[in-house]
Amino acid sequence: MAPRKEGGFIVPFRPPSAETAFSIERNRIRGESAADIIRAVAIHTDFRIAKTARLKPILEIARDLGIPEKHVEQYGPHKAKIRLDVFEDLPAEPKAKYVVVTAVTPTPLGEGKTVNTIGLALGLNRIGKKAVCCLRQPSLGPVFGIKGGATGGGKSQVLPIEEINLHLTGDIHAVGAAHNLLAAFLDNHLHHQNRLEVSPASITWSRVVDMNDRALRRIRVAIGEIGERESFFEITVASEVMAILALATSYRDLRDRLARIIVAETSQGHPVTAGALRSAGAMALLVRDALKPNLLQTIENTPAFIHAGPFGNIAHGNSSVLADWIAARTAEYVVTEAGFGADLGFEKFVDIKCPVSRLTPDVAVIVTTVRALKVHAGKIRVVPGKPLPPELLQEDPDAVAAGTANLRRMIEIVKRTGIPAVVAINRFPQDTDQELETIRQAAQDADGVELVEAFARGGAGASALAQAVDRAAGKSKAFRPFVDPAWPARKKIETLATDVYGGEGAVLSERAERQLETYARWGLDRLAVCMAKTHLSLSHDPFLKGAPRGFRIPIKEIRISAGAGFLYPLAGDIMTMPALGSSPGGERMDVDDRGNLVGFAQ
Repeated sequence: MAPRKEGGFIVPFRPPSAETAFSIERNRIRGESAADIIRAVAIHTDFRIAKTARLKPILEIARDLGIPEKHVEQYGPHKAKIRLDVFEDLPAEPKAKYVVVTAVTPTPLGEGKTVNTIGLALGLNRIGKKAVCCLRQPSLGPVFGIKGGATGGGKSQVLPIEEINLHLTGDIHAVGAAHNLLAAFLDNHLHHQNRLEVSPASITWSRVVDMNDRALRRIRVAIGEIGERESFFEITVASEVMAILALATSYRDLRDRLARIIVAETSQGHPVTAGALRSAGAMALLVRDALKPNLLQTIENTPAFIHAGPFGNIAHGNSSVLADWIAARTAEYVVTEAGFGADLGFEKFVDIKCPVSRLTPDVAVIVTTVRALKVHAGKIRVVPGKPLPPELLQEDPDAVAAGTANLRRMIEIVKRTGIPAVVAINRFPQDTDQELETIRQAAQDADGVELVEAFARGGAGASALAQAVDRAAGKSKAFRPFVDPAWPARKKIETLATDVYGGEGAVLSERAERQLETYARWGLDRLAVCMAKTHLSLSHDPFLKGAPRGFRIPIKEIRISAGAGFLYPLAGDIMTMPALGSSPGGERMDVDDRGNLVGFAQ
């Protein structure tokens, strides 16, 4: 069989492993298509690469960072939690350059943001800089749904991939238990006299499960009991508890934030909190260990913190402050990833996470691809689970040029903050020189543009990007957020709609107006704003590609996460419980007779 091409480099074909053969045979039995069989081979290529990696003992990774063994709690040989008393033995102030990786507006194709985040950390180490990457933990919902996982791929992975993508150290389960404990306390309070005079009709607190399960979007609870009502489930990573985990800076801060969670109103219109329900202490107990950052490593033994996984729409979509704090005191460069495009995860990184961490970013990297920009030209539609349109793989510099409007907008968004913007072009085998040059020309306002081949070459394929980031790190100007924290929520919403998304403003429903009045009465209308909108467009409409103008953001309602410290307006149709597609990735996953994972995607 002929050699195949990865990221522009020829890779010799290797016969499928026994595990791959097992997966292919299972696919044939199930009647899967040839494309699915090819996909099974590709997945196991990543596994094969991962299995050739020589992982260091996690104690050695910690020691290389200057973290004494007494602060390391091992979970097997290759993963560990770092105790919070580690700060007693670390420098008082952070010393690292701080890099955030974002992207153009995502497409169903995937742009390789995690691959490039990991790759940049590898590349920085290759050029002699001590770097650490900080990532979110993947949710089981996407793992078994369409995404398959979030540990990178090829020669740019964090390991061990199966443990990271499945349960890791149990943090997500702890978050789910704490969230559901509060729900149980609330319903128990209604059952026993309801001394706080909670209005059942006002309850906003859900229950959670870390799965994509559309059947749980709308349910009835307490049937036949006091407080019988309609309720709902959300995916665990959309829980306010998860957002709090990522933002908490100490055990005391965690406990205080949990106590501030608002779950309902009293009959007199006052907020009902987890503290008032006396559940905050027990919730803190459940997530006590989850607050400790998880330390792992990349395929090239670069340290990697994988900690917290807040939803990119409903929550702020960034990994934990504590992990960044440890990394910033032990390395020369910290590379962290913000969810989705610059209009979402990066904006929330700037306006929500940075004020808490007090870390000032030095550089932002914007990941893009030729095929993503073709989609943003507006003429090609990619449907998840369907074959790729053939024109997507054909050379078309004009389509790329049309789609660069989205990239240029993302560069503008980043540079509004005073942070230098470096564009990383994640190269694929079918990309042509003319298409790549089209992107370079469109990104002239950036502070650097580099091709990245981390998937095929690891750190060597990201060394040029690392050098560009190192050069740009000295160009940062006075850092400024998108909104002033002192502004009322309405002004923050309007500013995001116009200055970030490029629209003409926002339109609030009557319900949203009433909610703002309530929050003002509670003295909470100046909390940060975490806009919940589609990630597939700069607008609220997922079908508006490129850099649309002339739209107004419709705000259906505005919910509150008082413990996390923000309001989250729902712009358009946003689901807090995702669903599985007609052919979810979990259908192709299995274990063989030796207990090895089969068909596990990256």
